[in-house]
Amino acid sequence: MDYGKYKFMEAKREHAARAKQKNIVVKEVKFRPKTDDHDFDFKVKHILRFLEEEDKVKVVVMFRGREVVHRDIGYRIIEEVIQRVGDKAIVEKGAGIDGRDMHAILAPKIIEVPKAPKKPKAPKPETPATEAQI
Repeated sequence: MDYGKYKFMEAKREHAARAKQKNIVVKEVKFRPKTDDHDFDFKVKHILRFLEEEDKVKVVVMFRGREVVHRDIGYRIIEEVIQRVGDKAIVEKGAGIDGRDMHAILAPKIIEVPKAPKKPKAPKPETPATEAQI
Protein backbone atom coordinates (compact mmCIF):
# COMPACT_ATOMS: atom_id res chain seq x y z
CA MET A 1 0.00 0.00 0.00
CA ASP A 2 1.43 3.40 -0.89
CA TYR A 3 1.61 6.36 1.49
CA GLY A 4 -1.05 8.41 -0.34
CA LYS A 5 -3.62 5.65 0.06
CA TYR A 6 -2.68 5.28 3.74
CA LYS A 7 -3.18 9.04 4.36
CA PHE A 8 -6.54 8.92 2.55
CA MET A 9 -7.78 5.98 4.65
CA GLU A 10 -6.58 7.66 7.87
CA ALA A 11 -8.42 10.91 6.99
CA LYS A 12 -11.54 8.94 6.16
CA ARG A 13 -11.41 7.13 9.53
CA GLU A 14 -10.97 10.43 11.44
CA HIS A 15 -13.89 12.00 9.57
CA ALA A 16 -16.15 9.07 10.47
CA ALA A 17 -15.15 9.35 14.14
CA ARG A 18 -15.91 13.10 14.18
CA ALA A 19 -19.30 12.56 12.57
CA LYS A 20 -20.41 10.23 15.37
CA GLN A 21 -19.51 12.46 18.33
CA LYS A 22 -21.93 14.99 19.83
CA ASN A 23 -20.85 18.47 20.84
CA ILE A 24 -21.74 19.35 24.41
CA VAL A 25 -23.43 22.74 24.54
CA VAL A 26 -23.90 24.62 27.81
CA LYS A 27 -26.72 27.17 27.77
CA GLU A 28 -26.79 29.85 30.46
CA VAL A 29 -29.94 31.27 32.06
CA LYS A 30 -29.50 34.26 34.36
CA PHE A 31 -31.70 35.21 37.29
CA ARG A 32 -31.58 38.09 39.75
CA PRO A 33 -32.76 38.06 43.37
CA LYS A 34 -35.61 40.38 42.35
CA THR A 35 -36.74 38.29 39.33
CA ASP A 36 -40.54 38.45 39.15
CA ASP A 37 -42.81 35.38 39.01
CA HIS A 38 -43.73 35.66 35.32
CA ASP A 39 -40.10 36.16 34.30
CA PHE A 40 -39.14 33.21 36.48
CA ASP A 41 -41.75 30.97 34.80
CA PHE A 42 -40.64 32.14 31.36
CA LYS A 43 -37.00 31.32 32.09
CA VAL A 44 -37.92 27.90 33.49
CA LYS A 45 -39.72 27.15 30.20
CA HIS A 46 -36.51 28.03 28.36
CA ILE A 47 -34.54 25.71 30.64
CA LEU A 48 -36.98 22.88 29.91
CA ARG A 49 -36.64 23.51 26.16
CA PHE A 50 -32.84 23.43 26.40
CA LEU A 51 -32.95 20.17 28.35
CA GLU A 52 -35.27 18.59 25.75
CA GLU A 53 -32.69 19.52 23.10
CA GLU A 54 -30.17 17.60 25.26
CA ASP A 55 -28.08 20.66 26.14
CA LYS A 56 -26.67 21.31 29.58
CA VAL A 57 -27.96 24.40 31.41
CA LYS A 58 -26.02 26.69 33.72
CA VAL A 59 -28.38 28.48 36.11
CA VAL A 60 -26.84 31.75 37.30
CA VAL A 61 -28.11 34.11 40.00
CA MET A 62 -26.39 37.48 39.61
CA PHE A 63 -25.99 39.74 42.63
CA ARG A 64 -25.40 43.47 42.32
CA GLY A 65 -24.27 45.85 45.01
CA ARG A 66 -25.46 44.89 48.46
CA GLU A 67 -27.60 42.03 47.17
CA VAL A 68 -24.62 39.70 47.68
CA VAL A 69 -25.37 39.75 51.42
CA HIS A 70 -28.63 37.87 50.76
CA ARG A 71 -27.19 34.59 49.49
CA ASP A 72 -30.15 32.71 50.93
CA ILE A 73 -32.37 34.26 48.22
CA GLY A 74 -30.01 32.89 45.56
CA TYR A 75 -30.10 29.41 47.09
CA ARG A 76 -33.92 29.55 47.16
CA ILE A 77 -34.07 30.56 43.49
CA ILE A 78 -31.78 27.74 42.41
CA GLU A 79 -33.65 25.19 44.55
CA GLU A 80 -36.96 26.32 43.02
CA VAL A 81 -35.54 25.87 39.49
CA ILE A 82 -34.21 22.41 40.37
CA GLN A 83 -37.58 21.45 41.86
CA ARG A 84 -39.50 22.56 38.74
CA VAL A 85 -37.24 20.77 36.23
CA GLY A 86 -36.41 17.80 38.46
CA ASP A 87 -38.20 15.24 36.31
CA LYS A 88 -36.24 16.22 33.17
CA ALA A 89 -32.83 17.09 34.64
CA ILE A 90 -30.16 15.88 36.99
CA VAL A 91 -28.03 18.23 39.03
CA GLU A 92 -24.48 17.95 37.76
CA LYS A 93 -23.11 20.63 40.09
CA GLY A 94 -25.06 22.10 42.99
CA ALA A 95 -25.38 25.75 43.94
CA GLY A 96 -22.04 27.43 44.54
CA ILE A 97 -20.73 30.98 44.80
CA ASP A 98 -18.17 32.32 42.35
CA GLY A 99 -17.45 35.99 42.97
CA ARG A 100 -20.74 37.88 42.78
CA ASP A 101 -22.55 35.05 41.01
CA MET A 102 -24.14 31.86 42.27
CA HIS A 103 -24.50 29.04 39.80
CA ALA A 104 -25.56 25.42 39.33
CA ILE A 105 -25.25 23.14 36.31
CA LEU A 106 -28.11 20.91 35.16
CA ALA A 107 -27.79 18.07 32.66
CA PRO A 108 -30.64 16.34 30.80
CA LYS A 109 -31.81 12.96 32.02
CA ILE A 110 -31.02 10.30 29.46
CA ILE A 111 -34.14 8.24 29.00
CA GLU A 112 -33.25 4.90 27.49
CA VAL A 113 -35.93 3.44 25.30
CA PRO A 114 -36.27 -0.24 26.12
CA LYS A 115 -35.58 -2.39 23.11
CA ALA A 116 -38.20 -4.91 22.11
CA PRO A 117 -37.07 -8.46 22.77
CA LYS A 118 -36.06 -10.30 19.63
CA LYS A 119 -38.48 -12.94 18.54
CA PRO A 120 -36.91 -16.22 17.47
CA LYS A 121 -37.37 -16.86 13.80
CA ALA A 122 -39.61 -19.74 12.88
CA PRO A 123 -37.75 -22.50 11.08
CA LYS A 124 -38.34 -22.61 7.34
CA PRO A 125 -40.66 -25.38 6.31
CA GLU A 126 -38.91 -28.00 4.25
CA THR A 127 -40.26 -28.29 0.79
CA PRO A 128 -40.54 -31.79 -0.63
CA ALA A 129 -38.17 -32.51 -3.48
CA THR A 130 -39.81 -32.50 -6.84
CA GLU A 131 -38.87 -34.67 -9.78
CA ALA A 132 -37.27 -31.69 -11.54
CA GLN A 133 -34.82 -31.12 -8.66
CA ILE A 134 -33.73 -34.74 -8.48
